[in-house]
Amino acid sequence: MNPIGIMQGRLLPPVGGKIQAFPVDGWRQEFALAADAGLCCIEWVYEANAAAANPLASDEGVEEINRLVDDSGVSVRSVCADYFMKELLVAPDGTARDASAEHLVSLMGRAAAIGVRHIVLPFVDESSMRSAGEVDGVVEILRSVLPAAERAGVELHLETDLGADQLASLVDRSDGGVRVRVTYDIGNEASLGYEPEEALSILGPRVGSVHVKDRPLGGGTVPLGTGAADFDTCFRMLAGAGYSGRFILQAARRQACDEVETARADREFVLRRWSAALEHREGRVAVSDA
Repeated sequence: MNPIGIMQGRLLPPVGGKIQAFPVDGWRQEFALAADAGLCCIEWVYEANAAAANPLASDEGVEEINRLVDDSGVSVRSVCADYFMKELLVAPDGTARDASAEHLVSLMGRAAAIGVRHIVLPFVDESSMRSAGEVDGVVEILRSVLPAAERAGVELHLETDLGADQLASLVDRSDGGVRVRVTYDIGNEASLGYEPEEALSILGPRVGSVHVKDRPLGGGTVPLGTGAADFDTCFRMLAGAGYSGRFILQAARRQACDEVETARADREFVLRRWSAALEHREGRVAVSDA
């Protein structure tokens, strides 16, 4: 069964009213809370305004993360690099920003030191690619940092609001889907009105990680199962594509539950639907082999 983890900060009260932020004062607590919720991993949040306070910024911090991983059994296999939503990798005119690229290379090395296997690069909202020139610039900068990614043993997963054809082309132009993959965000895709069967028929083989959230069409994050996301179709298509990566919970909080109870409920939500998708896939395989 695929590992199920959670986005950092979701097991604690919101930081400054934000839906997602690095919990400067509480990040240590989340390892035990994740274990209590039955989760196997945490996706680390690395953002610009708290970069200096993030333990990834120092050797001592890296050592402490590794101790907490060992003590709790909860791993850190991915980093959500929200840092680059502010410190853009590519300028609006498509020019690569060398300082941001150098920072990404440094982040790869530190992330690898805590066992990270992929870094999510978000190109959404203020970092969205709005022109062909920006897309070309992203391809250029990805190619330039791939040797460092290979040395660190990490993949770069792109979370974007591009259509499936355009995103598939970007991945293929970068390195053909070897170290550059797609983070498929179920809720964001639903909010943008993309049909999962159509999108995943194109992106499925290129998906390296999945963020599990729900959103209504054109709206914000809501509890799982209350928005426009077609989870059954998403999971069926991912199973059919042979998806073997992690599911990272990034869902809205539930008013009637505390954070750990919400995480437990969301984990069960994913388990039920993913198990059904795998059974559907195996049934089809058995029929085709008969």
